[in-house]
Amino acid sequence: MAILEIVIAPDPVLKTVCEPVSEVDDNIRTLLSDMLDTMYKAPGIGLAACQVGVTKRVIVVDVSDDKEENKPYCMVNPEVTWESDEWSVYQEGCLSLPEQYADVERPAAVKVKYLDENGKKLEIEADGLLATCIQHEIDHLDGLLFVDHISKLKRGMIMKKLKKVVAAKAAS
Repeated sequence: MAILEIVIAPDPVLKTVCEPVSEVDDNIRTLLSDMLDTMYKAPGIGLAACQVGVTKRVIVVDVSDDKEENKPYCMVNPEVTWESDEWSVYQEGCLSLPEQYADVERPAAVKVKYLDENGKKLEIEADGLLATCIQHEIDHLDGLLFVDHISKLKRGMIMKKLKKVVAAKAAS
């Protein structure tokens, strides 16, 4: 078990388009395990590899609540193959944009194909919070942040606050 350091915006690695994984091997399995540990400790409900400085197409997601047993999804090379015509709005936050939130509109349901931690091809249909979280994490793999889905004015305010947080952290 390793807790990885979470990259904070505006770090340029968060704007990097991540590389597909050619083979799900022990290194990828270790990365997935470490990402889950990091996400749970943060605490969060999703984490993309670029958020821990690894530019591979790998995400972990778990939207189960505190009363339930953990139900993590480990997704390698996730790809949305279908999205609903219906849209929903959730207030999103991000471990790489600490304490910043905004309403983001996304497709209400999606179908996603991916490889699991054993390299097995799987497909999932998701709606609600799970669909939103998966889309949010896949956006990271494409160099997008949730603030890229909101107005330029709101995005600018959030990024300005984050730059101050990063500067204060560096000074201490």
